[in-house]
Amino acid sequence: MPSNLKHKSHILTDGPDRAAARSYFKSIGFTDEDLRKPIIGVANTWIEAMPCNFHLRRLSAKVKEGIRAAGGTPMEYNTIAISDGISMGTEAMKTSLISREVIADSIELCARGYLFDAVVALSGCDKTIPGTVMALARLDLPSVMLYGGSIAPGRFEGRDVTIQDVFEGIGAFAKGKLTELQMADLEEHACPGAGACGGQFTANTMALAMEVLGVSLMGTAGVPAEDAEKDQVAFEVGRQIVEILKNDIRPSRIITRKSIENAIVSVAASGGSTNAVLHFLAIAREMGIKLDIDDFDKLSSKTPLLCDLKPGGKYVATDMHRAGGNRLLAKRLLDAKLLHGNQKTVSGKTIGEEAMSAQETPGQMVIRPLTDPIKKSGGLVILKGNLAPEGCVVKVAGHERMLHSGPARVFDCEEDAFTAVQKGKIKAGDVVVIRYEGPKGGPGMREMLGVTAALMGAGLGDSVTLLTDGRFSGATRGLMAGHVAPEAAVGGPIAALKNGDIITFDIKARELSVALSQKEIKIRLKNWKAPKPRYKIGVMAKYARHVSSAAEGAITT
Repeated sequence: MPSNLKHKSHILTDGPDRAAARSYFKSIGFTDEDLRKPIIGVANTWIEAMPCNFHLRRLSAKVKEGIRAAGGTPMEYNTIAISDGISMGTEAMKTSLISREVIADSIELCARGYLFDAVVALSGCDKTIPGTVMALARLDLPSVMLYGGSIAPGRFEGRDVTIQDVFEGIGAFAKGKLTELQMADLEEHACPGAGACGGQFTANTMALAMEVLGVSLMGTAGVPAEDAEKDQVAFEVGRQIVEILKNDIRPSRIITRKSIENAIVSVAASGGSTNAVLHFLAIAREMGIKLDIDDFDKLSSKTPLLCDLKPGGKYVATDMHRAGGNRLLAKRLLDAKLLHGNQKTVSGKTIGEEAMSAQETPGQMVIRPLTDPIKKSGGLVILKGNLAPEGCVVKVAGHERMLHSGPARVFDCEEDAFTAVQKGKIKAGDVVVIRYEGPKGGPGMREMLGVTAALMGAGLGDSVTLLTDGRFSGATRGLMAGHVAPEAAVGGPIAALKNGDIITFDIKARELSVALSQKEIKIRLKNWKAPKPRYKIGVMAKYARHVSSAAEGAITT
């Protein structure tokens, strides 16, 4: 093993003056031979509190075996993870987006503190994916991200189900459409084991995008969490990180404007989560790459929707893996001349070379051919207008409504809106407005799956719209606008709304507007007072003081 591979760690381990450091390492089992090898940090987001990351301890052990087999010395360290699904609909959900910054900060700090020569980061639930990649971007060390994989679908009344069905079942139960026994049966069987949520929700969206971006090895993300092949995948990732180190493949060689465009196109083609907008704006800023919220609309509008995946479609992530996986989707995009095929990936190959080795399962129906797309344009749309001067995000995969006007039903927090839905106070035609849930106002920009799924379960999904300065889960479907910016807490126009104001969603015109003059909006905002901060001390208060607009990725500065 060439000594120059210890390009960082030699400062910590080599020479007579580093005897104390070596003594510490030896006290926990490392030998002189171990310390002569390059030291690879294994950043693990394992946690025992949710299925998405529960199995990562097992996978990290396999990664470490692969590193040792290839001649490196692994050192594992941990960081936090918050389950969006478990915290959804509660005050705890405010911590989710904030955790992205803490994950990135803690991975970065440990890697700098121990002068690792390279890093493998293991991710699972939503914020752990961008959080790990943001850290790798800052460090610019030879590195790779490994996604833990999707949960298997559950079975309920003879059909495949996901956690999306449970959230929508809550609304159906409230309306008497499900019995108590049916609800209990659905709850019992929707999540049959470890792994991230099974549809093309945020975790699988970001995992796909990271393969297309090039920071994950192509073909690793799609292998399901509890598939026997996943252990071998983890071992190979461990072996590969040493090759990545030898070849000095760093994020600065992989994450470019063009590779980010590739990732965005993959999100649009798969009908992926609106959260990708926040996360790629943040990743671009870590790399100093210019990326604007409008770029997502430009790229999505020329990208066909090809994947028939939940929440808007029929299939789940494990079906996509069996159909040909992320590599097959990349091949479709390459054939459509929508992919910059010359962009490098951590394998050393270009994304075009990776795509060319795709193998399609005969008869598969998950990833449609270019000649028969689900829609001619992708799933992400950016709207602006007098309600969202900085923009907002709408996912149009899974529904056909392109225009809706209706009276506002205004709520100053998610809980009040959810209660109104459950009590039958929301009527067909209404526009539900949930404000003071943005990055600063929440703080933390909660996801609204509880409310959106309750609307679906109550049978209002095709007749009601919703807008919020908060976020949506990747499992949300229907005509919903999130990330409305500027947010209410900083005096954005959404703060001026009153019950009964007529709000219009016009997808074709890319406009979200309220039937008020600019003069009336200004008068209302002149009399508006900013709410007192919900948290005065601690991490939540610190985040609220420093976080940027959702239109800039909700990054902390």
